Amino acid sequence: ADAAAAHAAADAAQAADNNAQTLDQPVVADNSPPPPVNTNPNIYNPGIAVALNGFLTAARNDTGAPSIAGFAPGDEIAGPDRGFSLGESEVSFAANIDPSLAGFLDFSVNNANEISLEEAYIRTTALPYGFTLKAGRFLSGIGYLNERHAHDWSFEDAPLPYRAFLNTQLGDDGVQLRWIAPTDQYLEFGAEAFRGDSYPASGSNNNGIGAYSAFVRTGSDINVSSSYLAALSYLHTSAADRDSNGDLFSGDTDLAIASLVFKWAPGGNPLVRNLTLASEYFWGRDDGAFNGVNIDQSHTGWYAQGVYQFMPRWSAGLRVSGLSSENPGAALLGTAVDDLGHSPFDVAALLEFDTSEFGRLRLQYDHDDASALTEAND
Repeated sequence: ADAAAAHAAADAAQAADNNAQTLDQPVVADNSPPPPVNTNPNIYNPGIAVALNGFLTAARNDTGAPSIAGFAPGDEIAGPDRGFSLGESEVSFAANIDPSLAGFLDFSVNNANEISLEEAYIRTTALPYGFTLKAGRFLSGIGYLNERHAHDWSFEDAPLPYRAFLNTQLGDDGVQLRWIAPTDQYLEFGAEAFRGDSYPASGSNNNGIGAYSAFVRTGSDINVSSSYLAALSYLHTSAADRDSNGDLFSGDTDLAIASLVFKWAPGGNPLVRNLTLASEYFWGRDDGAFNGVNIDQSHTGWYAQGVYQFMPRWSAGLRVSGLSSENPGAALLGTAVDDLGHSPFDVAALLEFDTSEFGRLRLQYDHDDASALTEAND
């Protein structure tokens, strides 16, 4: 009994000592929030978008075999087939991959039911200091219109210089790095390296890197109702036997683009009325061999367009564009790179009714005088 009492007394003393130590220490409540729990099961599921295009085209001449005086263009410059056609439709998928990466995938379907992968890339979302890296297949950031998909163009077709210099639109496999400067004035720099499979490149020269580009953009608000964007772009490509309707070019192509865009909306509200004016100047040079004959030829091109939404859902637009080519030399007179004294010219006008922000009906008239070999097409 005495032993049991002694043990009980020892236990009681130890408990009292423990309580004393606990009471001597400050009690700190754990008020930190619980770790975040994502309750959205679809956060990494892709967003899906579909763009359907349809045309009714009436033209004086065949739209499927165009030519551009002074140029050996690519194979994507043709317009929609005469009569009813679906043109080009797109299905795209966009999603976050993880907190650091996002992905984009875009398929296009042309009027011949041919499916092609137009874009497929990953893009960083969390690089520091304003940097963004993109890798995969994507549309180049040069120029004002090149990155925009066809369904997002203000007119049905690309301006004449885009068709002549870039085969309508430049897209290829490669990498892109962008940097937005930490300034009050918007200032962005970009650089790209591509495989070199897309016009004006060809053949993936230089160990599989056949095209390089760089661009810089700046812009700002002028006042509460108007703003501007200015840009300079440069592209250098290499080609090995680039085929243009049977004509072969091997050599280097350089292209520079100057862009200027002005936007206006009363009070900064574009819902009722707005105006967008855009103009670009192109300078290009081909240096190499055309059908085995040495060539060093310069080209210039330009376009100016304006689209005015004069009331909700109704817009009107006008676009004028032109090209010129340097004399290619006596040995190449009469070939595709000889403009035969003709200056390609194109004018387009449109009237558009938007059924909503997702749908539009557009009536467009074109007078295309790009070819020296056929009568102008309307």
